Amino acid sequence: MPRPNGKNKKFDRRRQQQNPLFKRKKFCRFTVAGVEQIDYKDVETLKDFIGDNGKITPARLTGTKAHYQRQLDTAIKRARFLALLPYTDLHGA
Repeated sequence: MPRPNGKNKKFDRRRQQQNPLFKRKKFCRFTVAGVEQIDYKDVETLKDFIGDNGKITPARLTGTKAHYQRQLDTAIKRARFLALLPYTDLHGA
C-alpha cells in the first residue's frame, strides 16, 4: 500500500483518531487559563489531578508544566493537611 502523501489530511487525521493507540497532544490547563498561583482552596480543580487511589497524577500524564506541577503538588498537600481533600480513596467513604 502506498504511503499517504499528505494531500488528504482530513482523512489521515480521522484515521489516526480512530486508532486506539492515538494520543492527543497534551497541554497545560493552567497556562491556557492564565493562572498565576494554584489555590489550595479550589478543591474541584485539585480533584482532577488526583487518581482514584488518592495519588497525585504525574505531569507526564496530565501535560502540566513543571512550574505548575510543583504548585499543584504543594496545593494538594495543603488541602489534604487541612482536610479539604482525603489522603486516600478509603477516607472519602
